[in-house]
Amino acid sequence: MNSNRLIRVLLSLMIFGCITSCKKNKPDGTPTIDNEITYELSNTIFPNPERGFIRTMIVKSGGNSLDLAQLKTFRNQNVSMIVRVFYLDAFKSQPISAAQLTLIQTDLDKLRDAGLKAILRFAYTDDMAGSDAPLTIINQHIDQLKPVFETNKDIIAFVQAGFIGAYGEWHSSSNGLATVENERAVLTKLLSALPAGIMVQVRTPVVKQLIFNSPLPIDAAMAYTSENRARVGHHNDCFLSGGTDYGTYTNVLAEKQYISTEALYVPTGGETCPPTGGYNPTCFEGRNEMKLLKWTYLNLDWYPATINAWRTSGCFDEFQTNLGYRIALVSSTIPAKTTTNGSLPIIVNLTNNGYAPLYNKKDSYLVLKNKTSGQYYEIKLAFDMRIVKPLATIEVKESLSLQSVPAGEYNLYLRVADNAASLKSRIEYAVRFGNADTWVEENGGMNNLKHSLTIQ
Repeated sequence: MNSNRLIRVLLSLMIFGCITSCKKNKPDGTPTIDNEITYELSNTIFPNPERGFIRTMIVKSGGNSLDLAQLKTFRNQNVSMIVRVFYLDAFKSQPISAAQLTLIQTDLDKLRDAGLKAILRFAYTDDMAGSDAPLTIINQHIDQLKPVFETNKDIIAFVQAGFIGAYGEWHSSSNGLATVENERAVLTKLLSALPAGIMVQVRTPVVKQLIFNSPLPIDAAMAYTSENRARVGHHNDCFLSGGTDYGTYTNVLAEKQYISTEALYVPTGGETCPPTGGYNPTCFEGRNEMKLLKWTYLNLDWYPATINAWRTSGCFDEFQTNLGYRIALVSSTIPAKTTTNGSLPIIVNLTNNGYAPLYNKKDSYLVLKNKTSGQYYEIKLAFDMRIVKPLATIEVKESLSLQSVPAGEYNLYLRVADNAASLKSRIEYAVRFGNADTWVEENGGMNNLKHSLTIQ
């Protein structure tokens, strides 16, 4: 064999070997794993369940039900959730009427029809005298509302503690209810009436600390358990107003850190107020506070001067994109071939570029779509999407059984659906990832992993 021919043979062997076993290089020159796909991030604004800018809609006793046509416009404004405040002003000394209970149920039916979720609050007055109801009446009303909570647990995102004092914000109670003992009684009663998966928000961090007699934030070991303390988050209805935020805080730095730690597991949200003491809630201030406190939702309707200033300054879209969670695909590794009745190992890396995590449990599925028939096969993952915390990258590594999936050629997707069976198939309640060219609206909304799989 002459030298030129020998060189050609050796080169051929090297090329063949590289085709079968060499790894590609990433743009930075480091090798990738076989069958690894990386994904591009996107800044596209879109609605996702239980996060973002929200609307606040208030109704007094005997008032009008929500306007379904109006509700159906909200998703086009990237709004997926509203705060619905029901004032029980006509029932301070008597049971809630059947007509009022019907109004509440009608509103929740309309929210479900519109593909939205609700943050609920019940109160008795919007005057600063705090003319509320006595504790015995509040307990009676919570008992009446318990069936409403159970029937509508699928579309209740959170509940604000409410009931006590002006605006249901736990101050200025005409019945002397703004005490730790009474606040504990109302919160305990409300938590017992709500389905176990629904969290309640209280108005100030000190209130939670006093009620549970603990200055310590909850941790990962307690999170998502049935402990009442693990089910209580925070709402601040004078957010970004400066100083103590109109009395939201007493020890500002310590209490903000307390909320920051707790908000890894329980929700924070609310609305802004007119700034005090020369404070200016600029884009810089807003960004820092929302990141620190893991802000998951913010009212668009108040305080308009602050919201409009963000629009003018150019950070409104940034806040709309990053309020709450912003989960995205980083990379995934899935074999291209396997056999029937076998198992499929998958590795998916996810990141969260939002200010907060998910708080309500979701169900995640690997979806296989047959390229010929178009039929879908869903395999549920054990992974809990709530552990994808802000600015963290989490690896999903599972081995999935293909026992129910026939031989064929498949495209692969990741679908994150609502935990409620009633909403599982609805696209409005599916989680869309913050990637370019991955979202598909078929099969109730899925994220395209861009992998193909042959089952032989």
